[in-house]
Amino acid sequence: MAYDNLLFEVSEKIARITFNRPNVLNALNRKTMDELGDCLKTVRADDEIRVLILTGAGEKAFIAGADINELSQQTPVNGREFTLYGQEIIHRLETLGKPAIAAINGFALGGGCELALACTLRIASRNAKLGQPEVKLGIIPGYGGSQRLPRLCGKGVAHELILTGEMISAEEALRVGLVNRVVESSELLTTAEAIAKKIIANAPLAVKFAMEAVEHGMEMPQEEGLYLEATLFGLCCATQDMREGTRAFLEKRPPKFEGR
Repeated sequence: MAYDNLLFEVSEKIARITFNRPNVLNALNRKTMDELGDCLKTVRADDEIRVLILTGAGEKAFIAGADINELSQQTPVNGREFTLYGQEIIHRLETLGKPAIAAINGFALGGGCELALACTLRIASRNAKLGQPEVKLGIIPGYGGSQRLPRLCGKGVAHELILTGEMISAEEALRVGLVNRVVESSELLTTAEAIAKKIIANAPLAVKFAMEAVEHGMEMPQEEGLYLEATLFGLCCATQDMREGTRAFLEKRPPKFEGR
């Protein structure tokens, strides 16, 4: 499938989306968001795709933020529409039903950091820089940064990053829980793919239900979250994969999951 601002490929049940505007550090414009939305629909609908990896073209940036030329033209009315549309696309990523891994090479700022926040896991190259610098432009995060960042890293970390607008290193992002791992640039995609393959080796429905338990449970009181967990556990017990997984363990052989 051909796009102007994205590269999209599928191999061994792993889909890869590469933001491909290296001349502007892969900045997000409306066309890129349109293409991303379409791409995510394809990923969701294709049962052969088990994990999605997102990265940026070139060595300098994952996504350096919004396209400032477009951003500078926003009015109060279309500015609200601009953010709501972007939020909807990024929500589509967060609720994909399949794990998404952000392979963060270089700058992940503004909308780029917000897109990474919506992924299931974040792997950063050692040269990565992350941040929410919107206040330096007279605006605030508009693609979910003010909501997902405190949920992931805590209110204090979110306030510091958003109010100062300063970038942090990959190592600092790891320390505050913003990324899961930091690796050398040459190992970034191979690490993301290795994690993807570990996920793919597991039961597809169990992976999906586990993600639902975590994502929805985070928004519930613990007692409600435990009830959700028990309900999803019960659904797992109705699957052929559960029968296969337990049988394979008892028979001391690798399981052959079919997602049923």
